[in-house]
Amino acid sequence: MALFTSSTRGVPAAGTVPSHVAIIMDGNGRWARKRLLPRVAGHHRGVETVRETVKACLARGVSYLTLFAFSSENWRRPAEEVSLLMQLFGRALREEVRKLDRNGVRLRVVGDLSRFDPELQALIEASQQRTATNSRLILTIAANYGGRWDILQAVNRLRVAEPEKCGEWSEADLAPYLAMSYAPEPDLFIRTGGEQRISNFLLWQLAYSELYFTDVLWPEFDALAFDQAIASYQRRERRFGRTSEQLSAARPAGGPSDPAIDA
Repeated sequence: MALFTSSTRGVPAAGTVPSHVAIIMDGNGRWARKRLLPRVAGHHRGVETVRETVKACLARGVSYLTLFAFSSENWRRPAEEVSLLMQLFGRALREEVRKLDRNGVRLRVVGDLSRFDPELQALIEASQQRTATNSRLILTIAANYGGRWDILQAVNRLRVAEPEKCGEWSEADLAPYLAMSYAPEPDLFIRTGGEQRISNFLLWQLAYSELYFTDVLWPEFDALAFDQAIASYQRRERRFGRTSEQLSAARPAGGPSDPAIDA
């Protein structure tokens, strides 16, 4: 059974501050190239931006932050860059998890982790276990993740769990098997770096997310840029299929948020 209201089956609660922010962190390589640095320098600087973004979420009351760190298509990059990214991922886990734990942040990693080497898999598992009881912010790193992979793996798990219902499965049946069933759908999706696409990220979950694209490169995405994204979100009218008139009628007097309404 799904833990959160589906945006296509009901009307999720929508607060002034997004509960769940999902980000494609694009522009590390271009940031480095502009400075005549190797691409890996941009990735190193990008880790610092992750740290600052986590702090910004904690300060603003965001409950879930999901970052697209490495897609299933990123294996197509040059082998040397992929190897450096894997090393950087491991280094970041070793250096940052203690700080996350101290600040009440729970780390989760989603994706097909079987392709990573055993040492990195063990480090991921240990990091998740160390922070498992934290709840101030749920930080999800999508690594070797793809939206189509997510849907397919959920279908395959559902087939094993409930074969007798094959042909009659509903969205509610599938939802618990998605990689991020523990989180509500993102309220706000951000992509840095100027590109305007979602690149196989959270295809199921982004159905009614507010999309925000910025030319700011990820290593330069600071607290001010984050606040500009939230300000854009706050100007949106989140109708979830309804009319503006219905939205006004459903809004409680004196408050900006919609109550959760089950379909």
